[in-house]
Amino acid sequence: MNSDPRDYADKLEDMATMSSTRQGRGGGGRRGARGGGGGGSGSREVDLSRALSRLLRHQARNAGVALDREGFAPLDQVLQWGPIRSLAPTFPEIINAVRNSDKQRFALKPNPATNPDLNESSTDPSDWLIRANQGHSIKLDSEHLLKPLAFPSSSSDTLPDGSVPIPPTVIHGTYFAFWPAIVASGGLRPMGRNHVHFSTGLPEDSEAGVISGMRKDAEVLIYVDVAASIRDAGLKWWMSDNGVVLTEGDADGLVPVKFFKEVVGRRQGVGVLWKDGEKVADLPESLKVRAPQGKRGGGGGGGGRGGNGRGR
Repeated sequence: MNSDPRDYADKLEDMATMSSTRQGRGGGGRRGARGGGGGGSGSREVDLSRALSRLLRHQARNAGVALDREGFAPLDQVLQWGPIRSLAPTFPEIINAVRNSDKQRFALKPNPATNPDLNESSTDPSDWLIRANQGHSIKLDSEHLLKPLAFPSSSSDTLPDGSVPIPPTVIHGTYFAFWPAIVASGGLRPMGRNHVHFSTGLPEDSEAGVISGMRKDAEVLIYVDVAASIRDAGLKWWMSDNGVVLTEGDADGLVPVKFFKEVVGRRQGVGVLWKDGEKVADLPESLKVRAPQGKRGGGGGGGGRGGNGRGR
């Protein structure tokens, strides 16, 4: 495996995007359309989303595209990056990629430097800024990109300015193939990203506002006691604009197993594996375990993220 964590993150980006796309479309070719050819509009949309994710999450600095402290880049510069330029996306296609993404991966806002009136009807790319809401391997200051999770003040029962309350449920989704490596490593790690990613519910909880944070095919659910991790270990937790909960982990980049409130299987009748920071059971010996599509060989440290640690 390439030792550059950004390259590793790129590979995971492609794998997770294509896997979720296959689930949504019921199969299909690996790459589909390039520059609008052959694979249909759905495939072209996936190619554009994947290229935007790769640039804005991982490759912007290598490509000479400057991100501001909130992770935004000038849209006209983004459109000149080779893999995106080869697709020749129209402005409406960019708007669609941002506003109609099932996972709300991107955000778009007027560029005050070129669009001082903040005119949202402009179709000139130079008048806009775009960013990825989460999933970065490019180093950004979390406080500028994300909202911190916080306890209410003991005196006034109000939250600190700019913060959001700790969600009642915080879950990391992973796979049977990676659970032993998570235990062996002592917890969850970002593995090439800036954060470990969590959901505030299950993927099917869309009516409750869950749009991102976990892949639909997750086999193991790790419920984390966020409040205890803040009180006892000083972990910092954040929420992205698309509702993904994130943390850098402790000083060693770890979300320790002692903060695993409960770990339960989601497939093949597997029950409780972990409870209140303690092991309850091993995976059954008869369990059919295989790495999820696109993630073969992702164990070891990669398992510390549940394969990709992002949950999308």
